[in-house]
Amino acid sequence: MVVPMWAWIAVIAGLLVVIAVDLWIVDRGEAKEFTMRQAGFWVTFYVALAVAFGIVMWIWGGGQVAGEFFAGYITEYSLSVDNLFIFFIIMSRFAVPREYQHKVLLVGILMALVMRGIFIALGATALERFSWLFYVFGAFLVYTAFNIVRGHLKGDDEEFKENALLRWVRRAFPTTPTYVGSKVTVKIDGRRMVTPMLIVMVAIGSTDLLFALDSIPAIFGLTQDPFIVFTANAFALMGLRQLYFLLGGLLERLVYISYGLAFILAFIGVKLVFHALHESGVAWAPEISIAVSLTVIAATMVITTVASLLKSRSDKKKAALPQG
Repeated sequence: MVVPMWAWIAVIAGLLVVIAVDLWIVDRGEAKEFTMRQAGFWVTFYVALAVAFGIVMWIWGGGQVAGEFFAGYITEYSLSVDNLFIFFIIMSRFAVPREYQHKVLLVGILMALVMRGIFIALGATALERFSWLFYVFGAFLVYTAFNIVRGHLKGDDEEFKENALLRWVRRAFPTTPTYVGSKVTVKIDGRRMVTPMLIVMVAIGSTDLLFALDSIPAIFGLTQDPFIVFTANAFALMGLRQLYFLLGGLLERLVYISYGLAFILAFIGVKLVFHALHESGVAWAPEISIAVSLTVIAATMVITTVASLLKSRSDKKKAALPQG
């Protein structure tokens, strides 16, 4: 699909306006905690916005284009749920006050969106020139799915490890020992210093970029259109901040979510390999339609979520039974 430059500009400008309004409404006045009611409203708003955009895509480009957008959006949003586990760990690790957590997430996610945009542009260009990368992406996704399942079966706990960018920021900039409200920099005794607020924002943004190493190849397995890849990522990331507060302790109950995400990654990995074989003229290689992909992805998330909640309820009932 050929997308004119004005469409790129209009979409990016629209996203920035929505984010600015969101930030102004939430952050005006004194710093305060993000309530469940606010989180529920904004999650619903951003999901509705994504659905409306998908409908526009359907009117503009047809069912195939809209299907690719929705499949990409659901995949990115589903994979983002797994990111929230690490976000919880980062917030605890840096002891971020609850009233500032929504701002940390917003800035960190905006950083991630910019970096993902660069990553998407590079990936789209590389796939156009080197078709064999489909095999690499496919194998990488299957390998990632295998590691997710293996780690879950071994009971490995997810933990946060500081990446190279975060370690460099710590070394390069003098940092205050405590938070200074929501400020990211402050002048003390004539010396400009950064606060832990900036450090945790970098941690969120750079960590999300690392998650893109599997989510970006995954969506390229559903569509090679950079406009769809970017917008699906943008809408998924925009709703991630509110989802963090809405889910809260529910994340601990999604015990099977890792298996569902692993299955989705493996499915898309196999789809990528089949696509590469099909493009190479291999007659027996099937071309999996976007309708099938969308059905598999949506069904997987529904099944794993329901199964997780049922398992959690069963475990809770067993724990309540008298021992002995």
